[in-house]
Amino acid sequence: MRLKYDPAGLKQVTDPKAFGRVAVLFGGDSSEREISLLTGQAVLAALKRRGVDAHAFDPRDKAITQLIEERFDRVWIALHGPGGEDGTLQGALEYLGVPYTGSGVMGSAIGMDKVRTKRLAQAVGVATAPFLVLNGAQDFDHALEKLKLPMIVKPGTQGSSVGMTKVERAEDLPAAYAAAAKTDRVVFAESWITGGEYTVAILQGRALPSIRIETPRAFYDYEAKYFRDDTKYHCPSGLSAPAEQHLASLALATFEAAGADGWGRVDFMMDATGRPLLLEINTVPGMTDHSLVPMAARAAGIDFDQLVWRVLETSFTRVKV
Repeated sequence: MRLKYDPAGLKQVTDPKAFGRVAVLFGGDSSEREISLLTGQAVLAALKRRGVDAHAFDPRDKAITQLIEERFDRVWIALHGPGGEDGTLQGALEYLGVPYTGSGVMGSAIGMDKVRTKRLAQAVGVATAPFLVLNGAQDFDHALEKLKLPMIVKPGTQGSSVGMTKVERAEDLPAAYAAAAKTDRVVFAESWITGGEYTVAILQGRALPSIRIETPRAFYDYEAKYFRDDTKYHCPSGLSAPAEQHLASLALATFEAAGADGWGRVDFMMDATGRPLLLEINTVPGMTDHSLVPMAARAAGIDFDQLVWRVLETSFTRVKV
C-alpha cells in the first residue's frame, strides 16, 4: 500500500472518531528536539481535549514501523529539523502507507533547504536577501566583497536559528562559518537586512494575518524565539491592506514554488524601501506558547485546539492507493 497526494481529499471533520487512532510524532534526535517536545506535548493535549484518540510517539525511542504494529490510522508530525521536517520521515510514512499532516516528501525536503527555497522563490518573482554559498575559506573574501558587513552566516538546512551568527568584523567570519558547518555541510552567507521582520502563517491554502517581530537581541535567534519575554509580536502587523495582501501573495507563491502544502510559515525581512525579502519557509513550525502560527490563527479567530484539529485535517490529502 502507498499514498498519493490528493488535495481534493481535504475535508472538514466534525467527529473526532473520523481521525481514528492518531500518533503525535515528537522529540526525535535533531538539534531541535527540545522545541519538538514542547510542540508535541501542546499538540497532544489539544487533540485529547477535542476527543481525538491521540497518543505520543517519539521516534528516538520507537521504530517507525511500530506505527503499523500499534495500528495508527494517521500521524500528526511535530518533529522539527532534520529527520522530521526534511522529507525523510515523510518518505518513510509514504512507504508504510500511513497518512500524515503537512507537506509531502518534495515540499518538506525543499522547505528544509534554505538555499534551494530561495532559488525557487527567485524563479517565481519573490525577492530574497542577497546570499552566497560558502564552500570554505576560499569563499570568504568574495563574500565580504559581494555582501559587505554586517552579514549573517547560516547552515543550509537547520531550523530555529540553530547555528546562525551575525558577522560584523571580517576576522569573525571563519568562526561563524565553523559554527554553521558543525550542524550542516551546506553553509551560506546572507546580507544583513535592517528592516522589520514579518512572518505569514499558511493553513489549508490560506494566508493568516501577518506578524511583525521585534527583539532586543541581534536577531530573532533561538533564545528570542522560545524563551525570551521581551520579544514583541504585533498581530495585526500594522501593514496597510494592500501591503498585507502583497505579503500574503508572496508567502503563498513561495510555498507553492517549494511544493509545500497543508500548513506552515513563511518568513520575510523588509529592506530599506519596504520591499519584502524572503528568508525561509517552515513546513513544521513550532506550536509552543511563544510560537507564531497559533498567534496568527488567534488573530483570524482560530483558537489553538481548532488550529491543531485543522492541521490534522490536512492528513486526509494523503490517500491510500
